Amino acid sequence: MAVIHRTTMTPTKLELFAAWLPSRPWYVATGRAPELAKAGGFRLDDPQGEVGIEFMVVTDGSGDRPVSYHLPLTYRGAPLDGAPADALVGTSEHGVLGKRWVYDGIHDPVLVDRLLALLEGRAEPQAQSETDTPDRSVTGRFDGDGLTAATGPGAVTEGPHGTELAVRTAGDAPLTLALTRVLQEADGPADARGQVTAEWETPDGSRGRGAFVVVRENAG
Repeated sequence: MAVIHRTTMTPTKLELFAAWLPSRPWYVATGRAPELAKAGGFRLDDPQGEVGIEFMVVTDGSGDRPVSYHLPLTYRGAPLDGAPADALVGTSEHGVLGKRWVYDGIHDPVLVDRLLALLEGRAEPQAQSETDTPDRSVTGRFDGDGLTAATGPGAVTEGPHGTELAVRTAGDAPLTLALTRVLQEADGPADARGQVTAEWETPDGSRGRGAFVVVRENAG
């Protein structure tokens, strides 16, 4: 069970993201520095209690039209061995836990394991800001079982439309786990093998809902 601490982080999460986001190929450049606001998200528990796992939404208001980004994140008490250099969002001093290494979680095997568990119904999503409080608005499904993720170079690819992770079923069929980075108020495609859907706060104060993660068949 993740414990939510009411404390500070220096630099703040939003300060870290403002420096890191423009380096991502899926970031919608505005010609100005990002102007970020928190817009929701949820958490998953690490069974070992070592790694913080958060799926955060931030909205950038620096352009002509606000854009909401989905950021899967992990928080660690030491560097993640083997992580690519650009997976590190930054480091921050936590008021209770001390120095924390903040990672783009799609490169962190703990987050990936829990995300696959959520898709298969083996992990319960938790409220973003409350300890031991399930978030019933988050749903995960997968038409099958036994998902495993590829590891090593080439397992994760990034492009202008989001981030993809190679996964396989128990029967060794290759699939793609696609992370939506720029959120839209829509479900995944009708032929998706699975998806995670969740809510976030839109700039007008209403609740948006859409696919955060989609599992799809490989083309060809």
